[in-house]
Amino acid sequence: MKDLEAAEGYLQLEMAEDALVELRNMTSKEHDSERYKELLLATQMMLQLWNPAAVTALELCKIDRKEKSYFIHAAFCLHESGNTLAALRQLLSGPKSLFGDPLYHYNLACYHAVLGNLTDAKKCLDQSIKLDPELEKTASEDNDLKSLFVA
Repeated sequence: MKDLEAAEGYLQLEMAEDALVELRNMTSKEHDSERYKELLLATQMMLQLWNPAAVTALELCKIDRKEKSYFIHAAFCLHESGNTLAALRQLLSGPKSLFGDPLYHYNLACYHAVLGNLTDAKKCLDQSIKLDPELEKTASEDNDLKSLFVA
């Protein structure tokens, strides 16, 4: 428990390397806890360790199929590791609670655009902006979505 608190503190200070040291010092029994995996995922993502982060996030999806953030993170990590099709499938397999989340639709737009499904990408992007108008500016600067803004 103390190691988890230390790791969380390091993450709050954006000291991911130190958080990883704390997490590695924990017992293998502690590695099975959901909280451990959440902190490990946050650390891996901060360090841009996309392949291990995808594995961790997918484990979290199996632990709690209703936690929408696990599916968003798993898909993002898969996408960042170069497997955009798996990212799309993972996100689409998430809980129905994702449907009201603008980030869900935004990420679907990104994955569809990267895969060349521009009609689907546009629909998803429109839905994300409808739910959160601030995403319009983000989208205009996102390399994944550049194919939607080409005249």
